[in-house]
Amino acid sequence: MKLSNNEKTRLKTKYGEWAIITGASSGIGLELATQLASAGLNLVINSRNLEKLQEIETQLKINTNIKIKIVASDVSEADGIDKIIQATQGLNVGLLIASAGYGTSGRFIDSSIHSEINMLKVNCEALLTLTHYYSQQFVQQKRGGIILMSSMVSFQGTPFAANYAATKAYVQSLAEALAVELKPYGVDVLAAAPGPVESGFSQRANMKMSMSMTPSQVGIPILKALGRKTTVLPGFLTKLLVYSLRTVPRWGKVKIMEKVMGGMTQHQRK
Repeated sequence: MKLSNNEKTRLKTKYGEWAIITGASSGIGLELATQLASAGLNLVINSRNLEKLQEIETQLKINTNIKIKIVASDVSEADGIDKIIQATQGLNVGLLIASAGYGTSGRFIDSSIHSEINMLKVNCEALLTLTHYYSQQFVQQKRGGIILMSSMVSFQGTPFAANYAATKAYVQSLAEALAVELKPYGVDVLAAAPGPVESGFSQRANMKMSMSMTPSQVGIPILKALGRKTTVLPGFLTKLLVYSLRTVPRWGKVKIMEKVMGGMTQHQRK
């Protein structure tokens, strides 16, 4: 999938000159970086993997004339977040995409509390810090965009991914509120709530997913929704899964997710 020329022009005009993307070395973050590069936005790309970021920089510059800044840092640490902020001083930043994140799965009582707390730092604290900083900048310049990565599991409790789903519920709630707060100042906030995506996420979370989408199937719907929606459910599979549960009471959704996630993590309990 590719962005139309009209959409490329809209994104560059409304959210240029620079876009910041955390978690840019793989998955949805990489896909969004690729699409924004094709639209002519300069990029600040962040992840922990310097070598991978350098490879991406080389690849993206083959067919574009954009500028790229690399910030290799760990956003679970305050210093890692500060490196992003310092790298963007003096830049005309118009778009923040907080795509860095990861998940844990399995029985909550079997999990590592260190890993669970670290996930909170990445999925929530880093996202909050960056959103707070750049939203102030966007309000001052009376324009800007913020994309926060939620998930379809954010809409109900999810057994066997309890803390991960809770972090995404936080992101979803924050995005919905900020979309209203910041709209009068010309700042667009979008919660992107995809379903299962082939991104390396399942391997790190130790989950087995039988159905999933590719990053290319969700990246363009996310960018097209920015400035037009508050929440986007990118991809047919996401819409099917979420809409099929729309009339189910919340407790029923939790029970259904228990079955779904229980199946994905059953191998952990053998």
